[in-house]
Amino acid sequence: MYTERHFNLYKREKLHNRDFNGKEGKAYEAKDVYGPEITDKDGELLDQHDSFYINTKSLLVLFQIMGVMPIMRVPKGAQTTKRTTYNWISKATLWAYLVWSLESVIVIKVGRERYYNFQQNTNKRFDEVIYNIIFLSILIPHFLLPIASWRHGPEVAIFKNMWTHYQLKYLKITGTPIVFPKLYSLTWGLCVFSWALSFAVILSQNYLQDDFELWQSFAYYHIIAMLDGFCSLWYINCNAFGTASKGLATNLHKALEAEHPALKLAQYRHLWVDLSHMMQQLGRAYSNMYGIYCMVIFFTTTISLYGSLSEILDHGFSYKEMGLFVIVGYCMTLLFIICNEAYHATRKVGLEFQVRLLNVNLGAIDRSTQREVEMFLVAIEKNPPIMNLDGFTNINRELFAANISFMSTYLIVLMQFKLTLVRQGTKKVFKSIVDAIFNITTTVSQDDVEE
Repeated sequence: MYTERHFNLYKREKLHNRDFNGKEGKAYEAKDVYGPEITDKDGELLDQHDSFYINTKSLLVLFQIMGVMPIMRVPKGAQTTKRTTYNWISKATLWAYLVWSLESVIVIKVGRERYYNFQQNTNKRFDEVIYNIIFLSILIPHFLLPIASWRHGPEVAIFKNMWTHYQLKYLKITGTPIVFPKLYSLTWGLCVFSWALSFAVILSQNYLQDDFELWQSFAYYHIIAMLDGFCSLWYINCNAFGTASKGLATNLHKALEAEHPALKLAQYRHLWVDLSHMMQQLGRAYSNMYGIYCMVIFFTTTISLYGSLSEILDHGFSYKEMGLFVIVGYCMTLLFIICNEAYHATRKVGLEFQVRLLNVNLGAIDRSTQREVEMFLVAIEKNPPIMNLDGFTNINRELFAANISFMSTYLIVLMQFKLTLVRQGTKKVFKSIVDAIFNITTTVSQDDVEE
């Protein structure tokens, strides 16, 4: 169903569909410009041509099993355009409650153990207190999962449905489907790799850290796998946006080579706007999860770097510092992948598409098509394809650089605090040595006087 905003746009487009002499060209109907309407009767077609869901289903099922994002797919025969749904009392959600509750038992037990260690031993050095905080911070995403992930389930369902509708609309307008090469095998590989990497990171801590016991590792496996899964999800969606944009650009050039391509250009413009809105919806749907994701990475990386450098200054390089560097490398790699993939998706859908339009030879096309090219460029400017976490921040390479800058600043402050403690310790040692020498000298002098 077309909204009032759509009809207002259509009126403007009809007004623009005139040549420079004021003569009105062929008027397009709204249904022609916006493409065929998708109704409840198209449910079977939506499932049939939802290549993105078919290829990434393994990751969706993995999230359901882990209780991370309990969205569900409606039965194939259902007559509805909402193919993906979320309900607080669905089977997937009830399963998520159960899994999260069982995982909370071991997470709380390990968290209490860590908290008890640095609370009871008040004589521990500041560096050792910081070391305990690192592994407490990694437990935080588990407790924030209901707020950060489940609460945004309806927004995630909207995003999934947008992908489903977009592919059918793309097929009906362009006549060709969106092809995602190697996406099926890539998704399966990332699902397996997410858990393999989780075991590798946590077991390395058990081997390298003296007080990291094997039973404690069971509290961290699912958390690290969840972080890996969200990174994989981001990577897959960003690549899919680039693939869709490339296919649309190819069809755009084919349309420009045909006679009177104005209508096709108008349809492709609306396809592009839908793609841009999907990118914005991705950030909105996962805003809390990725926001917490970035904060945990920032905090954990800063503290881990401080702990490793502090231990190196005190005792030299050892297995303990190697374990902390593993955590730093892991966290920074995840953050870089998220920021870098968002940057490439934004560039492919935005700048590169804009450059293609700017390279169009306007002298070789009619005036109505020239007008459509201009409107296309305005649409790109007014609907920038950015990954924004619901107004909190934009995900791009600038965010990665800003995180490095902030981490460097806080690390310098912590190291200054550390060096102050070292200097104070050195003064105390020097003072004790001077006092000892003075006492010895005084004793010897008194002995000489007595003799």
